[in-house]
Amino acid sequence: MTEALFRDDAYLADCTAIVTAVTRTDTGTTVECDRTVFYALGGGQPGDTGTLTRADGRRLAILDTRKGETPGTIQHWLAADTEPPAVGERVHLALDWTRRHRHMRMHTALHLLSAVIPAGVTGGSVSADKGRLDFDLPDQLLDKADIEARLNALIAGDHAVGTRWISDAELDAQPELVKTLSVQPPRGQGRVRLVGIAGIDLQPCGGTHVARTGEIGRILVTKIEKKSTHNRRVILGFAD
Repeated sequence: MTEALFRDDAYLADCTAIVTAVTRTDTGTTVECDRTVFYALGGGQPGDTGTLTRADGRRLAILDTRKGETPGTIQHWLAADTEPPAVGERVHLALDWTRRHRHMRMHTALHLLSAVIPAGVTGGSVSADKGRLDFDLPDQLLDKADIEARLNALIAGDHAVGTRWISDAELDAQPELVKTLSVQPPRGQGRVRLVGIAGIDLQPCGGTHVARTGEIGRILVTKIEKKSTHNRRVILGFAD
């Protein structure tokens, strides 16, 4: 198991860790540690990038972060020709913080968007420059200017964003918390993480978020697309 430090504190930009597993393949070298601040690809959010500094001072680029084959483990991906650290070696992990923080801002903005448009979510993705949600909205027109104005009003309200955990049974008793129609929250570990925006939104999510909505900054609704009879895609971007 990898202790996922980002789940309790998304603002941790670095940490020390002990290497627990190393795997070399033709496509890359993966390093697992006992703990990490790196978010692994999932839930529409990209895996983090950054650096791994070895005990002797050599700095290696982490190109991606993904979930390991063993449940609960996280793999840091290095270039295939990289000389990896040894199992048991103490290393220093440091995020590309600028990229991660943009993910945090955009991911939180998408939670606000799901509150502005009260419909089932059929898909979504986050990047450092934009984000999108697909909504199950048959035969319904969306007003781009209205959505943008309402979204930025919530951002300007500087509402607190927090997390808490509930049991699988508690989530089963409150199915209305799950907004995503195509992807269900991961179960099996006995508990599920909720992300709440005070008085606005509450839903299961394992991603990283800012602490207050004001930190997102002004958002633009760059495009609204009709993807099918039922699906409407809303794409967001940062104003600056």
